[in-house]
Amino acid sequence: MPVSTVSALNAPTGFAGEAHTKFEQRTTGSTALLALGIVYGDLGTSPLYTLQTIVRIMGDQFTPEAAIGSLSLIFWSLIITISAKYCLFVMRADNHGEGGILALMTLTGARWYGRGRWLVIAGLFGAALIYGDGIITPAISVLSAVEGLNVATDIFKPYTMPIAVLILICLFAIQSRGTGTVGKAFGPIMMAWFVTMGVLGVRGIAHHPQVLEALNPVHAARLLATHGFIGFTVLGGIFLALTGGEALYADMGHIGRNPIRTAWYCVVLPALVLNYAGQVANFIVTPDLEANPFFKLAPDWAIYPLVALATLATIIASQAIITGSFSMTRQAMQLGWFPGVRISQTSAEEYGQIYVPFVNWTMMFFTVALTVGFGSSDRLAGAYGTAVSTTMVLTTVLLSQVMLHRWRWSIYQVVATTGVLLVVDLAFFSANLLKVFEGGWIPLTFGALVFVIMTTWHFGVEAVHRRNAARSQKPAEFFAGLHRDGIVRVAGTAVFLTRLVKSIPPLIVNYVKQGRSLQKNVIVLTVSFESVPRVRSKDRIRMERIDDSLWHVTLHFGFVEIPDIPSALSGAEKLGLPVVDKATYYIERNDLISRRHRNPVSRWRVTLFSFMFRNSAHAIDRFKIPANTLIEIGRRIEL
Repeated sequence: MPVSTVSALNAPTGFAGEAHTKFEQRTTGSTALLALGIVYGDLGTSPLYTLQTIVRIMGDQFTPEAAIGSLSLIFWSLIITISAKYCLFVMRADNHGEGGILALMTLTGARWYGRGRWLVIAGLFGAALIYGDGIITPAISVLSAVEGLNVATDIFKPYTMPIAVLILICLFAIQSRGTGTVGKAFGPIMMAWFVTMGVLGVRGIAHHPQVLEALNPVHAARLLATHGFIGFTVLGGIFLALTGGEALYADMGHIGRNPIRTAWYCVVLPALVLNYAGQVANFIVTPDLEANPFFKLAPDWAIYPLVALATLATIIASQAIITGSFSMTRQAMQLGWFPGVRISQTSAEEYGQIYVPFVNWTMMFFTVALTVGFGSSDRLAGAYGTAVSTTMVLTTVLLSQVMLHRWRWSIYQVVATTGVLLVVDLAFFSANLLKVFEGGWIPLTFGALVFVIMTTWHFGVEAVHRRNAARSQKPAEFFAGLHRDGIVRVAGTAVFLTRLVKSIPPLIVNYVKQGRSLQKNVIVLTVSFESVPRVRSKDRIRMERIDDSLWHVTLHFGFVEIPDIPSALSGAEKLGLPVVDKATYYIERNDLISRRHRNPVSRWRVTLFSFMFRNSAHAIDRFKIPANTLIEIGRRIEL
């Protein structure tokens, strides 16, 4: 498939009214099935370990009353956090159809240099934590899947970790086939999984129908009020039922919000509630503090096929966080917070379906390392939840600002709505802080590292742009200098690629200064990638004649198009552009160094940015410019 690269030349801007086809897409059976395969793996497999974790936390205190209270907490947490917060409110906020916390941050209107800098920090750190959670979710999901085989037999115990590593490598390897292909393959499996969970849940409820009393929130409040610190600690186990909730928003650009919502309300939520209720009912009838409550729901003859299906489902659970990381990366690049990396567009029609090789293989490396280092899901459990619970708090904070400043809600509406959400989020966040020393520091540390990279990249890009703007010239000043300094105008056409559109860029100024000459025809060229698959030929070129011998041209390309600049420019000749068949193309390559008077921290940031800048992908690499017509001009810039 075509490859899309966002570089310093220009970021995607999109044409009004054409970028929302995916976002506003109507729900069909196929799109809902796609949502099951891509989005709901993590949420859908939480019944495998959530109640089991709660039982282990409470021990002998897990009485029938405590079991009903735990079920009530799970049910109302799903209703408040997933059904209300994410499906109704958060997913209403999009950035040209894209979701995720960076989209939410953008909608607040906050700026790094200006109003609401703390909101930018919140959004960036929340996004960075998703990467931190992304390296641990596949590890614990796949390990728990493989360990599920031990329910049926002990044969696989010595091989649990190697099998998990092999499965993880295969999972990351198939990402290049695209989220659409992966989702179509995973969707039917997840549908079978949710139907199976629902049937097993009904079977358990039939043994003790009184379990449905848990729908009354009084039982949840009573558990927290009567069990003191244990009641607070158990919230860390309850939260496992919500992990994966952030993926609904992060993956919105891949699927569209309507299919995601429909799949939740019609399939996922009913199946989860029925299964949790069935587990609790079965436990009350036949209490067992050691056995896995999920597998106890199944008859003996169904254990082997259920373990196989659970293994497939927990592998799929990793998909949501992987695709969410892809979406987050492109958003960060477009907003100027992440170095340019190569992006494969895996769908010829849908902007959101992408594959990011660098992110994919980096996540695989760290995920495999965690799997080998910890070796079991029990040891990894302490690291699970700290990052995503922090992100959920930050999401609510940003949502309140969007409600207030963009949706124009009254302050009373905002406080009433986000107040409830924030109380729930902070309760889970506080409970998960207890896991920091058990391994929770791992995703937090990884997230902090990504945060440093994002802020350093933004710092460097802004510094380079300021330097370029300071060294640029107004057209009138530039042409006056040509006449004043006796610059020779030679035959030919020069095309200078730049992102500056209202001034003469330093690339041209320095070229004239050093060469003491300039071609008779000069084209200042900007390339723009749009949020639509293809750009109509009549919308391809935007041209402005600045002087008798200088033109500014903007070429627009769709996200699946492979730009052919010489061909596109030759089409502009009928609009009055000079003949470009023998044009020479010029681009600038900057060598970045730190000023000597900078402090050690600033010098370190410049060094890091310089390394990322040299190794980032550049859109020029895929513009089909003949090598014998391309000249790179180097320039050293002190930051």
